Amino acid sequence: MAGEILIPASKSHTIRAVAIAGMAEGKSVLRNPLISSDTISCINGIKEFGATVDQNNNLIITGIQGLIKPDCNKIDVGNSGTTLRILTALAALASHPVTFDGDESIRERPMIHLLSALENLGTEVDSTGGKCPFVIKGPLKGGMTSVNGISSQFVTALLIACPLAKGNTEIYVENLHERPYLKITMDWLRKQSIHFENKALDWFKIYGRQKYKAFDLPVPADFSSATFSLCAAAITGSELLIKGLDFSDHQGDKEVFKFIEKMGAQIKHTSEGILVRGKKLRGIEIDMNATPDALPALAVAGCFAEGKTSLLNVAQARLKECDRISCMATELRKMKAEVEELEDGLIIRQSELAGTSVCGYNDHRMVMALTIAGMASEGETIVDSAESVNITYPSFIEDMKKIGANIELIN
Repeated sequence: MAGEILIPASKSHTIRAVAIAGMAEGKSVLRNPLISSDTISCINGIKEFGATVDQNNNLIITGIQGLIKPDCNKIDVGNSGTTLRILTALAALASHPVTFDGDESIRERPMIHLLSALENLGTEVDSTGGKCPFVIKGPLKGGMTSVNGISSQFVTALLIACPLAKGNTEIYVENLHERPYLKITMDWLRKQSIHFENKALDWFKIYGRQKYKAFDLPVPADFSSATFSLCAAAITGSELLIKGLDFSDHQGDKEVFKFIEKMGAQIKHTSEGILVRGKKLRGIEIDMNATPDALPALAVAGCFAEGKTSLLNVAQARLKECDRISCMATELRKMKAEVEELEDGLIIRQSELAGTSVCGYNDHRMVMALTIAGMASEGETIVDSAESVNITYPSFIEDMKKIGANIELIN
């Protein structure tokens, strides 16, 4: 493998930008956004709210000035958990009921913490077990609430919706995970001049009766997507130029570059991008709490690192599109990896991986991680549900082929 890759735009940034533009006054331009299954789910959701969207290389969104149309009664979020959480909180601003549903995976994603927080702020909720499908009815009044931050998306959803509430809102956050994602949300609020206060990300006061305004901004590249190219270069001993990343961004997965460098790869920042040279890797211990989406890729990297790699403090990885801790352990063992499953992570020892048929669980990050595992393994690896890469990285397979990977997509 060798060459260069331009990293696609961030899913996290794109969905936040789409949601804010959809609720804003006027016409917003999102330059070079990620167009993927998840972001299309958010686009379709704000169109149901009443926003209009024109798409070429950019997204041009005419917002609804915070007024959700009365005939918006159902939102299907597909497989997008971020869309589900953010649009649920925004739908609570309406005074009529809105039903939320999604695919089989979404129906297993927990929502009880967000729904309970919204109930405390004046919203009516009709759900079974705090999961999709459910019905929410506002209006969101403001007040005081607490929320469990086992998924930072619960907090993000409240922060985006509450400036549009009639009253001020105080939010007490317990058990916060994935702090960098919350900082991304706060960055978007600051760009919008939203008035809020916070103390150590554990308490927020958001002032009500504010408005979102139209904007014209580029969408930053996605460090979570870059993780797979980075790890692929590291485990195959390749030289790869990774382009488009902004290390001043608050995305947590930029830390993965430090993790891989600590494991032994050479990382060099140049004017053209990040030059990665794969070297002999060594196992290390990593606190994954701020970087849960990197667990599948780093688990694969651990298989090629001398000694033991410990991925710890990331219990929330069990609450993603699948239980990524259990599923990665299961699939890597099929490839002859030595893996120990912990309640909050994985321990991986250096292993000689053998190609076989593995399950991607319709989870984009599982599929991409197992693909790079197959690239560095003996024999042929077949990964099912490969189409799920379209959730965040539609060009993944083509990008891997461009830098020399032998991959064939079987329909």
